[in-house]
Amino acid sequence: MKFGKIFKKQMVPEWVEAYTDYNGLKRILKQIRSHKHRKLTRVASRVSQQAEALHRSFSGLSFHHRNSGGGGDIEDQVIKVEQDDDSHRNKMYKTKFLKESEEGSEFEESFFKKLDENLNKVNKFYGEKVEEVVEEAALLDKQMDALIALRVKVEKPDASNVNLEKHPSDKVVVDVDDTSPPGSAMRTPGSVNRDMVHGIDRTSIPEEEASHIVTDIVPVSHTDGNEEEAGTTGDKKDLHEVLERVKMNDALESPLSTLKGFFGDSKDDEPISRKELKKAEEQLRLVFSEFYQKLRRLKEYSFMNLLAFSKIMKKYEKIASRNASRNYMKTVDNSLIGSSDEVNRLLERVEVTFVKHFSSGNRREGMKSLRPKVKRERHRVTFFSGFFSGCSIALIVAVVFKIESRKLMEKDSGTAYMANIIPLYSLFGYIILHMLMYSANIYFWRLYRVNYTFIFGFKQGTELGYREVFLVSTGLAVLAFICFLLNLQFDMDWKMKDNNTLPEVIPLGLVTLVLFILFCPFNIIYRSSRAFFLRSLLHCICAPLYEVTLPDFFLADHLTSQVQAIRSLELFICYYGLGEYMQRQEKCHSHGVYNAFYFVVGVIPYWLRFLQCIRRLCEEKESVHGYNALKYMLTIIAVIIRTAFELKKGRNWMILALVSSGVAICMNTFWDIVMDWGLLRRHSKNPYLRDKLLVPHKSVYFAAMVVDVILRVAWMQLVLEFNLKSLHKVAVSTIISCLEIVRRGMWSFFRLENEHLNNVGKYRAFKSVPHPFHYYDDDETDDKDD
Repeated sequence: MKFGKIFKKQMVPEWVEAYTDYNGLKRILKQIRSHKHRKLTRVASRVSQQAEALHRSFSGLSFHHRNSGGGGDIEDQVIKVEQDDDSHRNKMYKTKFLKESEEGSEFEESFFKKLDENLNKVNKFYGEKVEEVVEEAALLDKQMDALIALRVKVEKPDASNVNLEKHPSDKVVVDVDDTSPPGSAMRTPGSVNRDMVHGIDRTSIPEEEASHIVTDIVPVSHTDGNEEEAGTTGDKKDLHEVLERVKMNDALESPLSTLKGFFGDSKDDEPISRKELKKAEEQLRLVFSEFYQKLRRLKEYSFMNLLAFSKIMKKYEKIASRNASRNYMKTVDNSLIGSSDEVNRLLERVEVTFVKHFSSGNRREGMKSLRPKVKRERHRVTFFSGFFSGCSIALIVAVVFKIESRKLMEKDSGTAYMANIIPLYSLFGYIILHMLMYSANIYFWRLYRVNYTFIFGFKQGTELGYREVFLVSTGLAVLAFICFLLNLQFDMDWKMKDNNTLPEVIPLGLVTLVLFILFCPFNIIYRSSRAFFLRSLLHCICAPLYEVTLPDFFLADHLTSQVQAIRSLELFICYYGLGEYMQRQEKCHSHGVYNAFYFVVGVIPYWLRFLQCIRRLCEEKESVHGYNALKYMLTIIAVIIRTAFELKKGRNWMILALVSSGVAICMNTFWDIVMDWGLLRRHSKNPYLRDKLLVPHKSVYFAAMVVDVILRVAWMQLVLEFNLKSLHKVAVSTIISCLEIVRRGMWSFFRLENEHLNNVGKYRAFKSVPHPFHYYDDDETDDKDD
């Protein structure tokens, strides 16, 4: 694999614009090569009759003595790099090309100008990120002081005059040979590193191995016996001094804390219990893990950019036949990204602190938590996905042949039977289709480098790929079709004998099996993903009581497209709870309680989403959440009126349903395209789309907008009154519900693409984990006392 592809693959998706424009530099090198080729062709034609002169021309163009020294004599130098020394953090480099008089020098001047722009851009971004992590490390120091002090307070409540040891030193320990001179383990700004990138000889790295080296550049050296010595010589703080400055943060993340915050029942003076301390430890452990990942990404960013500069300069030397690589790379090594060791020191400090305080001194377990293994694709997943897909197709064919052979659709009793049984099995059809759409979304998110794992907050190594989701959906499809085929077979064979109700229990058994797998506490069938789904579902159900995160409102949006599936669950309760299955007739609408819940079930998903918007409006004070809540309220009104028309009929109800549904559709369609997808920007770089697009074909976005409008309008077709048979009405309702699921799947791709681009614009590549403690500074303490 070429380095350009490896470089693109190793980029942090949200930082793409901050990396070296390697492909842009290669395009300029192609222009230099084309000019050299044209020049060579002219020389060759001019001396075509003189073979010896032709040989000399080629020799002169292709051979230059490469000086082994750094800069060489002044007449041998190709470039001169100047820098602005206003500040160490914001050094600006400018390269002067010393061969301006030569023909075609404008291409090489353009190359070095762009090279300087990239070096300055990379240094500026890296410097800003280093400053951020240094400030965050200072905050984490205070968080650790608070945690250690509270541990002592909880374990020894009667302790007094206790001094707290400062956590491990920030000195970086690097393995050095015995023959190395003193101080060689520490790199200082301005030191010459020549062809070494973080201790690795960059000139000897094959392109196919670069991607594997990235994962190993984080230092894993540890202090061993020196750790205790460093701890004993560190600073010490008084226990009471720390505790006076510490307060537990109340983030209103649980229903109880939300209710206490709403009613103002927060008791700051209560002593911290062991349970609260354990929760704080878990939260701080997560903060350290996320901070470590950020440091690792910064390290990879530095490594890959240095490697890109080295590779592009080697290409320049080869194409231009000039000796400029060593001179320019000396400048790169002396720049901030090549000489800063702050990230190394912070990595070492995090490792030592995490192992000591969160892993009980077990380094292996600590590093396993900090550096989880990358998830590997398994061949058996692909095999069983294909196997279940084939079985599903075969079962569909068998079901069709079964229905046609018995000519069920030609008999009134057959159509009544199908109208009775299809709503029971349509629940599984909706779930399978939704999972297939999610699988397709994951595939395209990965294809266009949408960082969906970060956006959803999946733990590294536990996220499901499109193969795993496809496997689960096809496996469920096989179970559903087998049960449906058995239902047909048993009913047709036993109907002539007696009124046996055993086949009617098959759908209930399948639902029970699916629910058992979903709530199964054992580590089987992707337990972490099931737990994540159930946690998000709980947050949706208790919408106003939990802090609203993207996975929560994303799932709530998807629930609004599964209204028919939720009503199918209500149908199961009525069909089996009220004994309708004994008569093999579905007459649930004859029950007043069922009709009342029929209203409620249709409204619940939109009501939950409405409450989420209200919560975000109260917390973030942004009017956009108020307008979003209004959109869902209009949808709730439309659903209520439409359901009333469905149950009561009548011309007046139909007109009200058409008007309310039309208003809701217009509002929802506008919100989909403009707010959720960020499209229809008239003055953007891509007219009527947006400035940045991940899909290269613009027609895809215009087609998606048209399809979204059509499928939104299709939702309105349920309002229109047609004189259809019961089976046909069930079929129309099922098809429109499936179209809504397809629309939601399409919406999901562009919604996450827009979210990803917003993260890219803000270089937001890591989730913000709230700190468990609030640490008062001296100024804050004085203000509090006053």
